[in-house]
Amino acid sequence: MDGDILNDIFKAIADPTRREILDILQEKDATAGEIYDRFTISKPSISHHLTILKNADLVYAERHGQHIFYSLNTTVFQDAIRWLMTFQQKTNEE
Repeated sequence: MDGDILNDIFKAIADPTRREILDILQEKDATAGEIYDRFTISKPSISHHLTILKNADLVYAERHGQHIFYSLNTTVFQDAIRWLMTFQQKTNEE
């Protein structure tokens, strides 16, 4: 896995608000408004967090009419887990 991609992923998930957004999206796909309703921060802040998650390829954004639905990109999570697991394999081999 590319180091820049990993940096983006770890930077994105380092923030508790973004982790909470990921938890919400684990339940179901949601619009920015639905995500915003679960927080006490501003809409621009939610938009900023969603942009960081999109830039790290952790979430997809898909327009349906006037709404943009956000969903998890599970492939990126699987790739990151696979990379992390290489350390366990190396430890087990020693």
